[in-house]
Amino acid sequence: MQVLSSLSALPESSGFDLVVVGAGGAGMAAALFAALEGQQVLLVERTGHVGGTTAWSGGTTWIPGTRHSASVNPRDTLADAKRYLDNAVGERSPATLRQTFLDHGAQAVDVLENRTDVHYRAYPKHPDYISDLGGSTLNGRALEPLPFDGRLLGPLFPLVRPPIPEFTVLGGMMVDRTDINHLLGLSKSFRSFKHACKLLTRHASDRLRHPRGTRLVMGNALVGRLLHSLSKHANVTLALHTSVQRIQRGADGIHSLTLVQEGQRRTMAVRKGLVLASGGFNRHPQLRQDLLPGISPDWCPAAPGHTGEAHGLAQHAGAHYGPGGLSPAFWAPVSKRQRPDGSTAVFPHFMMDRAKPGMLAVNQAGDRFVNESTSYHLFALALQQQPQMAGYLVCDTKALRKYGIGMVRPGGKGLEPFLADGYLVQADTLEALAQKLAVPAARLQASVAQINDYAEAGIDPDFQRGSTAYSQNMGDPSAGGKNPNLGPLREAPFYAVRLYPGDIGASTGFATDGDARVLGEDNTPIPGLYAVGNDMHSIMGGVYTAPGITLGPGVVFAYLAARHASARTFA
Repeated sequence: MQVLSSLSALPESSGFDLVVVGAGGAGMAAALFAALEGQQVLLVERTGHVGGTTAWSGGTTWIPGTRHSASVNPRDTLADAKRYLDNAVGERSPATLRQTFLDHGAQAVDVLENRTDVHYRAYPKHPDYISDLGGSTLNGRALEPLPFDGRLLGPLFPLVRPPIPEFTVLGGMMVDRTDINHLLGLSKSFRSFKHACKLLTRHASDRLRHPRGTRLVMGNALVGRLLHSLSKHANVTLALHTSVQRIQRGADGIHSLTLVQEGQRRTMAVRKGLVLASGGFNRHPQLRQDLLPGISPDWCPAAPGHTGEAHGLAQHAGAHYGPGGLSPAFWAPVSKRQRPDGSTAVFPHFMMDRAKPGMLAVNQAGDRFVNESTSYHLFALALQQQPQMAGYLVCDTKALRKYGIGMVRPGGKGLEPFLADGYLVQADTLEALAQKLAVPAARLQASVAQINDYAEAGIDPDFQRGSTAYSQNMGDPSAGGKNPNLGPLREAPFYAVRLYPGDIGASTGFATDGDARVLGEDNTPIPGLYAVGNDMHSIMGGVYTAPGITLGPGVVFAYLAARHASARTFA
């Protein structure tokens, strides 16, 4: 792989078989699949890092029916997966596209694992998010990338977008949920102690030679594996800090495009296809205002880069957005804090706190408004219906010590900086906490008393917290309560963190067919134009059905787009 230091290194008459715009997970996968087909590939990335939001994610990739599914859930079938998607999504997306995804998922994974360095595992228990629907399953469909040794990348290692600092420990050591459980239990189990010692020894060695840890997990592991695989192909060129200025369409479809980099321009031929994988519309000011009215961009936890600038160019070439869907974006509750360097940390509350015993979500009126153990998507959609589109996650000292809250780590120590800047609010009584939050004290006290009663009974009649396999998996059965998601808030002081609905990715994107070809206004394919990842209209119809439902279709349709473009010929 050649990494361009400047566009001037490209001849004026240069051309590529396939140009991929955006080096996130889906874009890198499309480039890799095309490289495996022997195509000359240009991968264009407007930032200085590869990986996009994938690098900041858990890296989970939802693809039913793979070789890994059988290893943990041999009874699961594609028919079950289809039934689940039909129940969850229904008419919000074309059933034919969902079937295409299911039909080709295992094949895409096989190509990656047989011919590249991308390898997965199926976590023993990783339920579909709407686990009470027919066809759902507890495991086997959600794949996680195997940890990756970043040292194998050599000088390419700095190109991998680092994880957000709040997701690392000890100055840049990445940990996944397995590591977290061992670190929390290192004094209780020799196995955990051994695992923790291995992690810490590796990280200490890394910090002598690198600015951060080189043991990559989750999304960073997937990006590292994709980059390592791409680096082995001489037919791949990577252009960083580069944007698309113009897309040219002729009688035979897309035939060229103009790139710009720090004032330099190059127009090059596109011989077989242009793949849009720029990450979605979310940071485009006008598109955001149109599609996500009232949602501050300061609440978005996604990586920079998905400015939507390529979308206007594609629309000028005839592309249009797909219709309908539950929501134009996918969501998570987030909390915000200013870092010492002046930047803002936006922390998504995925799984570590809100669904655990001793946690309670209330709105500005002091009332519960959501099942705290529901999926982060549905939680954030409920937040949008609250006054000021905000709420609070409240806990007592016992829960904070055991689970942490947001950016505050478990253990209950080192709270001073979080209290000083107002990220964490503390009070000795619920009445005092309510006063600090400007919440009616009587309502907050009533909400806490109610959840305490529900914890004792083990049943939440209002929001059914802890009633599904998914929510129970988010809880803590070791807490000893009747319901793994319910626990009382009794031990002072009490704490709260303010929550906002953060868009974590686009659901609305360009309408495509089963080969990821972008459709024109007449719903016929635009020759040579493809869209994958968050640039493609989601086959999930804005419903967050399971972990990894952006990356899974992103990888599968990247495979289909690359395969179709590689076979494309002109009359």
